[in-house]
Amino acid sequence: MNPQAKLIFTISLLLGTTITISSNHWVMAWTGLEINTLAILPLISKSHHPRAIEAATKYFLVQAAASTLVLFSSMTNAWYTGQWDITQMTHPASCLLLTAAISMKLGLVPFHFWFPEVMQGSSLTTGLLLSTVMKFPPITLLFMTSQSLNPTLLTTMAILSAAVGGWMGLNQTQIRKVMAFSSISHLGWMAIIITYNPKLTLINFYLYAMMTATVFLMFNWIKALKLSTLMTAWAKSPSLSAILLLTLLSLAGLPPLTGFLPKWLIIQELTKQDMAPAATILSLLSLLGLFFYLRLAYCATITLPPHTTNHMKQWYINKPTNPSIAVLTTLSIMLLPISPIILANI
Repeated sequence: MNPQAKLIFTISLLLGTTITISSNHWVMAWTGLEINTLAILPLISKSHHPRAIEAATKYFLVQAAASTLVLFSSMTNAWYTGQWDITQMTHPASCLLLTAAISMKLGLVPFHFWFPEVMQGSSLTTGLLLSTVMKFPPITLLFMTSQSLNPTLLTTMAILSAAVGGWMGLNQTQIRKVMAFSSISHLGWMAIIITYNPKLTLINFYLYAMMTATVFLMFNWIKALKLSTLMTAWAKSPSLSAILLLTLLSLAGLPPLTGFLPKWLIIQELTKQDMAPAATILSLLSLLGLFFYLRLAYCATITLPPHTTNHMKQWYINKPTNPSIAVLTTLSIMLLPISPIILANI
């Protein structure tokens, strides 16, 4: 892709996100979401591969339907209440439509079917954008309307997302699909707490985005798209593979790594809200995710070619590791000691 075109699309992506997260009017929020969608489409389809074109088409159709629902729910709310303010979403039908629309944009169950397919058709860099940057505006809209949303509906969708994300990721051999189901599972943790403590949802999203960015950048550096390629990673960079193991375990939520912090705080808050059964179910479902993270870690660090794979050896060029990987890895592993500061600010 032309560098100038890529720059324009990236700036449009940032502009759309900024418009949505800083707007008070529903039409402005909708405009930002549309700019975001139109900016990411060329980045998904830039390889001109049939799978990439298919992914871009699916993404466009789903996002267009979700944006239409967002506009329709805000218009219904304005019809009944006379308010276009995002924080004044009070009509029950509008709140229900908005929850469905945002769930469709995020990829929450039962609106998750498009997300793994789109991720599989995109490059690792575009997959990183789809998993992190593109989810920020819808999460922000949920944050701003959290006091009006239905807790029972969100809890049900959250538990289903954690279950489906963990269950469907078990048998995957494509790394991008594994990361897609990982994203669906993490969205369940964010959705269940949004009505009780919205700040926890944002903290969870920030830490998830940081850890996911680290993992995607490592996979991109190794050039790994499936498990058989990942098995040759240790011969290329043993230190990076060892760090990848720790980052994946952090993403799974194992103490004393950073990923344990949001899960710990969410379980604590759910217990305070007399939702101990939901917290228990989520904790047990996160074990499914732990299984496929361990599978990725096992392939990357514990197996050595050629004994465990028939994959053809790649031609390795010694290139310097991106400094951002080192910074993100440190943050993804070692942030648990700052939990008292986070607790003081919630």
